Amino acid sequence: YAYITELPTKSIPLSSGSDGNLFGEFPSLPEKDRRILHRSKRGWMWNQFFLLEEYAGPDFQYVGKLHSDQDRGDGTVKYILNGDGAGSLFLIDENSGDIHATKRLDREEKAYYTLRAQAVSKRTGRPLEPESEFIIKIHDINDNEPKFSKETYVASVPEMSDVGTFVLQVTATDADDEQYGNSAKLVYSILQGQPYFSVESETGIIRTALSNMNRENREKYQVVIQAKDMAGQMGGLSGTTTINITLTDVNDSPPRFPHSSYHLSVLESAEIGSTVGRIKANDADIGENAEIQYSIIDGDGQDVFSISTDRITQEGIITIKKPLDYESKRMYTLKVEATNTHLDHRFLHLGPFKDSATVKITAQDVDEPPIFSRNPYIIEVHEDTAAGSFIGAVAAWDPDASIILCRYSIDRHTDLDRLFNIDSGNGSISTLQSLDREMSKWHNISVVATEINNPRQTTRVPVFIKVLDVNDNAPEFAMFYETFVCENVKAGQLIQTISAVDTDEPLVGHKFAFSLTTVNPNFTILDNEDNTARIFTKRSGFSRRETSIYLLPVVISDNDYPIQSSTSTLTIGVCACDRDGNMKACSAEALLRSAGLSTGALVAILLCVIILLMIVVLFAALRRQKKKEPLIISKEDVRDNVVSYNDEGGGEEDTQAFDIGTLRNPEVMDANKLRRDIIPEMLFPFRRTSPIKDNADVRDFISSRLQDNDADPTAPPYDSLATYAYEGNGSLAESLSSLESAATEGDQEYDYLSNWGPQFKKLADMYIGKDTDTDIA
Repeated sequence: YAYITELPTKSIPLSSGSDGNLFGEFPSLPEKDRRILHRSKRGWMWNQFFLLEEYAGPDFQYVGKLHSDQDRGDGTVKYILNGDGAGSLFLIDENSGDIHATKRLDREEKAYYTLRAQAVSKRTGRPLEPESEFIIKIHDINDNEPKFSKETYVASVPEMSDVGTFVLQVTATDADDEQYGNSAKLVYSILQGQPYFSVESETGIIRTALSNMNRENREKYQVVIQAKDMAGQMGGLSGTTTINITLTDVNDSPPRFPHSSYHLSVLESAEIGSTVGRIKANDADIGENAEIQYSIIDGDGQDVFSISTDRITQEGIITIKKPLDYESKRMYTLKVEATNTHLDHRFLHLGPFKDSATVKITAQDVDEPPIFSRNPYIIEVHEDTAAGSFIGAVAAWDPDASIILCRYSIDRHTDLDRLFNIDSGNGSISTLQSLDREMSKWHNISVVATEINNPRQTTRVPVFIKVLDVNDNAPEFAMFYETFVCENVKAGQLIQTISAVDTDEPLVGHKFAFSLTTVNPNFTILDNEDNTARIFTKRSGFSRRETSIYLLPVVISDNDYPIQSSTSTLTIGVCACDRDGNMKACSAEALLRSAGLSTGALVAILLCVIILLMIVVLFAALRRQKKKEPLIISKEDVRDNVVSYNDEGGGEEDTQAFDIGTLRNPEVMDANKLRRDIIPEMLFPFRRTSPIKDNADVRDFISSRLQDNDADPTAPPYDSLATYAYEGNGSLAESLSSLESAATEGDQEYDYLSNWGPQFKKLADMYIGKDTDTDIA
């Protein structure tokens, strides 16, 4: 079995020799080119059919012919085709073996088809040759244009780059067959973007084509690249893409001040750290290339002002470093320098990358408050200083004027006791009262200085007044002593050790001397010369029955100037003691005296306790009388208990207790009602009240109703509740109240009820029907 391909423009008939060798004739070739092909018989021969894609002829496209050497031309051989597209896309003539394509084929969808052919006997249906496989390959035509992977590319390249700097590589693909012809051979060219950029025709690499491209002049470029197949020849297909190229910044622009000098002003009262003003050097670069560092390099204000950089706006912020004084210096000059922080050494030849400017700052005058010579003032004064004595002075001046024009005063909130006074003219401070160091050692007052020309300008200064000690207090016992002596005491027995205190504070320290006012036959005193003294018995044999209490006057003196002394009395009680000197019993008077309480004081304390107990008993009795008997006496009685009250309800009267609707509808007419809480002696005719105007005040409405009720002769002589009821307004039926009707009801026509709408249909049926019945009767 053999087959041979069908050329696109030549018809190649197939034949086989009687010896089984396959040969093909080419009638379109010269006779000398014809030759016989010999081969050993193999049944099937492998080869390929070639078919043009996108065939547009009116008939089916002829593919080729299959022929078996077993076919004698007598019509007994049948050709069968199987595989890709057999029977639908490819048809075979079962008698002749001719193969045709029924549809247009696209190589880009499927480049080749694999089919199987077999020759069978029509008589027996048995295969004459083994089944074999062959391929139909689609010949490519240039029917696909090149396509880029992106419609738009984004790229960047540093400004001032050299010619030929790589920017980006773009690549296009062509769906046509690269192995066949030039259909997929692409050539790149630039359609837009010259003379700034160029593209390599074979690789699609885009490079810079112009030197010294400056971002500050132009930042963005749009380049259009074309890819054309057929190696760029005429008739080839093409595709394009767009590349948006941005020049990135480099530090090639130095900072420059727009002005050579700046003038700023600031109030002399501005606080330290406050902003005086801002200056800025312009830099055409962006990002870190535009970052600027400001500094003060010269000028007479370097110690007074400082400058820093605002990292967001790249401005120089001038601030105050020291207080300003208009009266001392009014003008300052600064030389400020701006320098780039990130330098690019490739472009240093374009520098210098710094610039300087002169800044003049003027201090403006401010009406400043007075200034004290010191802050604070400390004044010392002796506590025995007489009232009205001068103790010190303060001084303040107006910094805005050469003449001191200030008025002084004391803030009385700091001197509530009015102990001091100040001269409003010269600031001298004096005492209004005598001072006592033992009550207060320090006095803190505030002195206010006020400008006479501008009273709103004031200044406060604290004045600390220290009261110096003067020995004006006598020493006394350090504590209350509970002293007793035993009846069986012996002479020379120590019964008490005493000490003293003094509220004064001498510079050297306290030194007390103890002595008795007179010679005492019972006791004696011994000064220990360490601010203490000991009391001894002078005899033995004390008796409670004879004398239960002894009073011993002790004189205590200090050693300061002037010497102060006092007499303190030591109370000594006589008690019964055991042999060891432990107290066993004392008289009541002795105990009271030793405790510091008199008999009268003890009696008063006992009376108070008795009165308190009586009050408690009386209160408990009152509470017991007020306790009521419970409704349910037994807790175990769980049956229902009925508790009756003598309070009657108002019945239907309760529904008229109060109607808020009367306050919301003041414009509805009110008709007097008979009082329901009493039976009137006589019936009075109805009185109509005047209608309330629109938007009447509720208070006026209530007042008018109150007057009407007070004038009603049927009202009882006691307080009662008068209610007012009103109907709503806005109804199509207007008021349905019978209060405004005539005293006698006349005949009425109710036909108008049918015109009020479906809401009154039931009412209309009732009254219209009733009226009809009356007429019939």
